[in-house]
Amino acid sequence: MRRSFKFLLRPTSKQKQGLLAMLNDHRALYNAALQERRDAYAHSSQTRIRYGDQSGQLREIRSLAPEGQGRWSFSSQQATLRRLDKAFAAFFRRVKAGQTPGYPRFKGAGRFDTVTFPKDGDGCRWDPTPETHQTRVRLQGVGHIRVHRHRPVQGRVKTIEVKREGKRWFVVLSCDDVPAAPLPETGREVGIDLGVARFLTTSDGQHVANPRHAQRVQKDLAEAQRALDAFPMRIPARKRSKKHRAAQARVTKLNGKVQRQRRDYHHKTALALVRDYDVIAHEDLNIAGMTKAPVAKPDPDHPDQHLPNGASAKAGLNRSVLDAGWGQFLTILAGKAESAGRRVIAVDARNTSRTCPQPECGHVAKDNRVTQAGFVCQRCGYTANADVVGARNVRSRAGLALCAAA
Repeated sequence: MRRSFKFLLRPTSKQKQGLLAMLNDHRALYNAALQERRDAYAHSSQTRIRYGDQSGQLREIRSLAPEGQGRWSFSSQQATLRRLDKAFAAFFRRVKAGQTPGYPRFKGAGRFDTVTFPKDGDGCRWDPTPETHQTRVRLQGVGHIRVHRHRPVQGRVKTIEVKREGKRWFVVLSCDDVPAAPLPETGREVGIDLGVARFLTTSDGQHVANPRHAQRVQKDLAEAQRALDAFPMRIPARKRSKKHRAAQARVTKLNGKVQRQRRDYHHKTALALVRDYDVIAHEDLNIAGMTKAPVAKPDPDHPDQHLPNGASAKAGLNRSVLDAGWGQFLTILAGKAESAGRRVIAVDARNTSRTCPQPECGHVAKDNRVTQAGFVCQRCGYTANADVVGARNVRSRAGLALCAAA
């Protein structure tokens, strides 16, 4: 299996300056490569510059600036150019599919936070010392940086990323051949229904609370964002005042705290499910589609006005869905299940909370969902919590999928 391990770096003041210089130079390389592609297309729409063309120029660029681009790893700079190439590939794919294309943009100081090293030992070396329980990572041009290794690394280190999150620096190891750690079988299966009022409900009738991490700091975050919005947006980072940088740091700190709390909650909830059940079924949710803003409705009688479309209420629901972080949770659940030898099944999400779960009934109707939490079958009169009904139907569909696969 392939797994990632993320550890906090503890650089010295001088090493922090080196890390920041490395990040800025890779960002400059990314922006220069993007500008070259834009200029080539502006000169002739038939001119295409690809990764191979720009990678071939690296040696000359490094020789012209030995104290700049020349001091960093060649392979990491190639990875930065591949990152731009992937952005253009995704852009053209969306154009062909008729989607909103989203042309690749220049990266500002706060929008380029990761440098990738494609191979351990090429510009970046992972250097654990088991005898003394000390771990360091060696970066070309920066030096040996201490690592807070809070858990052992398994498998073979394949690629290494150095990442900045606010004022913190992390190293992310992508490892191959990570051994599985199967758990003993429990003989139990479960369906889960993800929600907003509650984070999830199981087919056994258990409810897991939604902590609403972002909502708890909403007041502080709104105040910090207002303080940041008081400053002009397009001031270069090197020209920002001390108060401007402090306001930006405050917003970054609050958002980072919410992200860490959410991720920690997802890990703990997923681990509890994996320990208790052999098979875990969930709805196959289109989260991106669920959180789209409603389409504007022009008023036929007043061309310059629009009809009410519930955008305000939908915006609140979208915030709640994104705060719950269903996508991240399902990704974590799938990874933990694979390591533990469990099985995760995604089933069709349509009408799971409108279908009577009784085997002899199975009536499907919108009227069965009488309230947000109430379910009453209009045919047989079965009454239950709507989330529990949804989870039971998810489990039933997973059972049918298992029988069909067998």
